[in-house]
Amino acid sequence: MDTTQDLHSIFAALKGLLAAHAPPLTPKMDDASHYDLWSVKDLVIEGRKRREVYFAGLIIQKGYVGFYYMPVYADAEMKAAFAPELLKLLKGKSCFHVKRLTPELLGQIESALKIGYEAYQARGWV
Repeated sequence: MDTTQDLHSIFAALKGLLAAHAPPLTPKMDDASHYDLWSVKDLVIEGRKRREVYFAGLIIQKGYVGFYYMPVYADAEMKAAFAPELLKLLKGKSCFHVKRLTPELLGQIESALKIGYEAYQARGWV
């Protein structure tokens, strides 16, 4: 099976999940290998004024699709809600390396996006 096609298929499926949150979230990058979402509004986070906050993004890398998910960085306790299959893909604090996408994993990522979006709403970031 063509690995490149696999990665583009994974990217497309994950992009569909992220794009469901736009609007109100706004993409800054949207091309064949990069997609990200931002909350664009005037905010104060930890005493610093911001005009936007990163939510999540995708980048096709060599051998995997990087799923960057900022809500888990903002609230490390959120990891407790993730299924073990999703947690195994977490590299560092907020990047998941997705090499294969099963229906179960797709559902877990969709659930994580929902939890993260609700957390951003609760903080007034969306």
